[in-house]
Amino acid sequence: MARVARRTLHGLLLLVGVSVFTFALLSAAPGNFFDELQLNPQISPQTILALKARYGMNDRFPIRYLKWLNSAARGDFGYSMSYSCPVGSLLWLRAGNTLLLAALATLLAWSIAIPWGIVEALRRGSWIDRAGGVFTALLLAIPDLLLGLLLLLFAARTGWFPTGGMSTINASASAAPPSFLQSVRDLALHLVLPVIALALGALPVLVRHVRAAVAAVLDSPFVEASRGLGIPPWRLIYRHVLPAAANSLISLLGFSIGALLSMSLLIEVVLSWPGLGPLVLEAMLSRDVYVVMAVVTLSSVFLVVGNLLADLLLYYTDPRIRTVSP
Repeated sequence: MARVARRTLHGLLLLVGVSVFTFALLSAAPGNFFDELQLNPQISPQTILALKARYGMNDRFPIRYLKWLNSAARGDFGYSMSYSCPVGSLLWLRAGNTLLLAALATLLAWSIAIPWGIVEALRRGSWIDRAGGVFTALLLAIPDLLLGLLLLLFAARTGWFPTGGMSTINASASAAPPSFLQSVRDLALHLVLPVIALALGALPVLVRHVRAAVAAVLDSPFVEASRGLGIPPWRLIYRHVLPAAANSLISLLGFSIGALLSMSLLIEVVLSWPGLGPLVLEAMLSRDVYVVMAVVTLSSVFLVVGNLLADLLLYYTDPRIRTVSP
């Protein structure tokens, strides 16, 4: 429990540091939300000054940050100047969409990477290993933006998958509401392209790490001894090699969750998935500071929680960590 408390405290301190740093950068950036309003001749300077005072834009940095921190503790995360509502009401639904996308992409990427990496580790130096290395290198060289655009072009040319959104207009506007199975199928079709784009973007790194971890265990003395005892190869892999390689893979899991969440912001914009990505892009273009702060903070929370879960898995799967932990 002491280890969990210490890791949680470290995560909270990291979140405070990220929020202070982000708030400082956004405050120091030139321009603000009211610059465009000043160009409108129908809005008087007195009105703009009153709006700045209403939103606390004239307060000093420490006061504005403490007000935002108090609002974040309540779950509001400040007030959106573009939408004229608390940021929290904009955030939670889109955060759920982003988490759904990232969770499915993580599941798909790891489901492919583990057997793929095992096969490459078992066939080191063979044509399978070389072909897999070339393919992962090509995937690694393709930018996430280009990968999303290629999938979008594929959907537009074939018509097999929707090109954006979470549901079709016909399904939401029809006189008779769709059944549960129809809604699930419609959602699944809209998820296919974003999930594939995220999984393909994360796959090369995962495959290479799985291959390296499994190959290191395969070269260890206890595996050679197990082979001498006549243990079947696949039983040796799943009963002995994978548990021995689990530590590095669990640690990688925490980092992969954070990487997929950050990657999802770009993919959501390209493939029009209604998550945090389009929201933060609109907020950056309109200089809606508190929306940007909320998305950055929430993304940091996801990263910290992912690494904390990885630490907990390591703690409960590796008795050596429990032995040395206070």
